Amino acid sequence: MTNNDILKKLRVALKLRNDDILEILKLVDFPVSKAEINALFRTEDHPNYKECGDQLLRNFLNGLIIYNRGPMAEGVKQNPEKKQDQKVKPQIIIKKQGGKA
Repeated sequence: MTNNDILKKLRVALKLRNDDILEILKLVDFPVSKAEINALFRTEDHPNYKECGDQLLRNFLNGLIIYNRGPMAEGVKQNPEKKQDQKVKPQIIIKKQGGKA
């Protein structure tokens, strides 16, 4: 499956128009013209077909996150490896009285 196929399937699944895709790419400062977007969705044998590169798809996916979730709030760090304060759960020990355990 090519990057063009992935982009086409996302476009259909999310009901995006070319203008939406341009807006998504602008959110991550990746300027692309309408003609380039149209060329991505053409058939491979068309003379104006353009292959979707990894960088374009990566920026589209990053922009899609911002488009759907909104921009990240200030003061929130983007480090996913940040360790949270771990709370210790008390253990409950039940002992049987007068019998074998």
